[in-house]
Amino acid sequence: MTPAEVYAATVNSVVSVNCSASSTNIFGQKVETASSGSGFVITADGYIVTNQHVVSGASSVTATLYNGDSYPATLVGGDSDYDVAVLKINANSLTPVIMGNSADVNVGDAVLAIGNPLGELTFSMSQGIVSCCDRAINVNGTPFNMIQADASINPGNSGGPLMNLYGEVVGIVSAKYSGYSTTMVEGLGFAIPISDVQTIISDIMENGQVTGKAYMAITAGTMTKEMATQYQIKINEGVFVYSVTKGGAGEKAGLRLGDVITKVDDQKIASMNDLSAAKKGHKAGDTVTLTVFRDGDYMTTDLTFDEQPATTGTEERRQEQGGQTPDNWQDFYNYFFGDRGN
Repeated sequence: MTPAEVYAATVNSVVSVNCSASSTNIFGQKVETASSGSGFVITADGYIVTNQHVVSGASSVTATLYNGDSYPATLVGGDSDYDVAVLKINANSLTPVIMGNSADVNVGDAVLAIGNPLGELTFSMSQGIVSCCDRAINVNGTPFNMIQADASINPGNSGGPLMNLYGEVVGIVSAKYSGYSTTMVEGLGFAIPISDVQTIISDIMENGQVTGKAYMAITAGTMTKEMATQYQIKINEGVFVYSVTKGGAGEKAGLRLGDVITKVDDQKIASMNDLSAAKKGHKAGDTVTLTVFRDGDYMTTDLTFDEQPATTGTEERRQEQGGQTPDNWQDFYNYFFGDRGN
């Protein structure tokens, strides 16, 4: 289709997502804040997909359709590891989007984004090409696999659809990742590949959360050169294990304080970001082979992932720099300055 035909066919499936939140300032006064994003309808009875960061912390959410109808939206659930959330409005006979296959997207393909840039320029469309597929983007320690495009994407576009010229959704626009802090950029926009999160979306719709997420039941952090020097460890990258949960996957695999995880199967692990990315490719019950550096030598062990508890956002992290001591300080001290845990 032409861009004009894509817009006409899909704009009724796009929604403006407006959020409000209450907070207390330093004077004890309640302050109302507002934010905006985008979303798209996936079922005729009112299920809507957006980004988790669009609705995070919101006390109320309103979804507005292209025809001007507004509905209070209920948050069904969301997941920050995938930055996906599902909303539900009390409406029927809506027009859902057509889902595409992001695996079919190639560099140079034309793509279109419809959303609400700046929260004011509602139902705007921008056009561009795919600049890169499978672009690894790291956001606050969470790894994402993204489609990079040069279509104009701004704050307010987050959560909207990225479409091909067949009018199919191939990605969820995530404008949050186009800013790079204080650096001003142009022609850089990112979208979560839709095929990566379709099962996540279904899981949230059915269970209110993502189930079966891989969990190692350990407390860990990125290994650093400073740690290697301070604690006389012969390697300076990997994931350092500070503690293991009793009866959890890590303990069953034989992990213990002082281990440094360097590989998951054949995937090199240089940091917690790498470990998080590796876990995203697995579900609870999957078994992997870990390569671990322990007492000056490498060893391997098999680990079968637990299911991540609903109350746990992610594997616990600690950054041991400048001599900071973890909660289990006595075990930590004994390991490094006592009998090395043997």
